[in-house]
Amino acid sequence: MDRNIRTVDDVLRLLDGLFAPEADRWTAGAASWWDGFYADRAKPVPFFVAKPDENLASYADRGLITPGRALDLGCGPGRNALHLASLGFDVDAVDLSPAAIAWAEDRAREAGAGGVRFHCGDAFATELGGPYDLIYDSGCFHHLPPHRRVSYLALIDQVLAPGGHFALTCFASGGMGSELPDSDFYRESRLHGGLAYTSESLRWIFSDLTEIELRRMHDEPAQSPHFGEAFLWTALFRRAAAEPGAVA
Repeated sequence: MDRNIRTVDDVLRLLDGLFAPEADRWTAGAASWWDGFYADRAKPVPFFVAKPDENLASYADRGLITPGRALDLGCGPGRNALHLASLGFDVDAVDLSPAAIAWAEDRAREAGAGGVRFHCGDAFATELGGPYDLIYDSGCFHHLPPHRRVSYLALIDQVLAPGGHFALTCFASGGMGSELPDSDFYRESRLHGGLAYTSESLRWIFSDLTEIELRRMHDEPAQSPHFGEAFLWTALFRRAAAEPGAVA
């Protein structure tokens, strides 16, 4: 009889397998699913617009974040990564989909934008360097199954600089996404298109960080220079600064 589990990574991979084929939306094998999703650039998908998230723009406008090194998780066609670069950030942007990365690179060339390095791959497995002063995630976290929060929190702990900021947009309860208890996703072997979160659950998951702001995203009109949909949470957290004399 085969015995395949010895490490935490072995457990995580075993649990990944419970969600096949839906796992193809978020595991390292997701490229083909997302490539199909991004194939038609004219498709009327709200976040295909070449606009940054309204909350991200607001953080910069209010001085809550200042230029430094940034990591854009699940960057898609690069709209937030390019905005961060325009503000003076040095940006690493990662996505599983070659089609998304190709589109993002096309947008960067058209805009004459520098300061962004696009990486195609799994953020949990890609050597991204760091530390980062800002980690930004617009729509990646809510596609992860519950057990992969362990990997996600480990990534933040590994690459977010002391005193750095973590910002997130994700499905809010009462809007899009599934509100099933975590255990039910494993019973059904389905993620139902993504997980919806309450404000309390986000505060609990990211309780090692200090909350700066947590609110619903503003619903932006078509003529707005920013993207905004009210079915999403926006959250900004800050990691504690290093203690005097501590080794970063």
